Amino acid sequence: MSKGKIAIVTGGSRGIGRSTVLCLARRGVRSILTFNTNQAEADKVVALAAEAGAPALALQLDVGDVAAFDGFAGRLQAALAQMGAERFDYLVNNAGTSSAASLESITPAEMDGLYSVHFKGVLFLTQRLLPLINDGGRIVNISSGLARFASRNRIGYGPIKAAVESLTRYMALELGPRRIAVNVVAPGPIATDFSGGMVRDNPQVNRMIAENTALGRAGEPEDVGPVIAGLLSDDFGWVNAQRIEVAGGMQI
Repeated sequence: MSKGKIAIVTGGSRGIGRSTVLCLARRGVRSILTFNTNQAEADKVVALAAEAGAPALALQLDVGDVAAFDGFAGRLQAALAQMGAERFDYLVNNAGTSSAASLESITPAEMDGLYSVHFKGVLFLTQRLLPLINDGGRIVNISSGLARFASRNRIGYGPIKAAVESLTRYMALELGPRRIAVNVVAPGPIATDFSGGMVRDNPQVNRMIAENTALGRAGEPEDVGPVIAGLLSDDFGWVNAQRIEVAGGMQI
């Protein structure tokens, strides 16, 4: 991975996105990270990235609002200019929301929200940013272990992540002529504030996950960020259209 490259990381103010930005910074890769509402946390990541070895900038973006993408692209171009660049090299479609709905409880509005953020947002943000990504660049989308195995109260989230995995293969096919590789990382349960901190803060849930994981514990953001950063590197240049599950061997 060459120093001086630039990555766009959506949802980079916390959890897996935060870990990714910091891993990239340690490799000399600059980041423009997005946040939805918590600018204070985003600013902390910017400061930590600088300490880790590479400057970063934070931009506000609601990935579920497709109408905002044109304005975001304009602000992104200004941010790139601030970094002395016209284009970027890597895109990590990480931002997301959780859902604990069952078949009986899920509503059309909740399903529409999941679709807007996790699928439609990924598709149309990538489409909008295609003129700004360098040929030979790399894209990583984020799925979930729940796309492979089923769990109660995830009837909206799991299937929409499975759709992201299919979308990844189609992206890889269409972007092949530009030598842009597209892969998908599928984390298992991670101890973050996602889902209201369920994995991190609920001992019973954490223990259940550990008991069903070959390596005997729940995941941490630091387990996933390095994998994403690695997939963006030249070391994985011939890996394309692949699903990498980062779950410690859960439900194998």
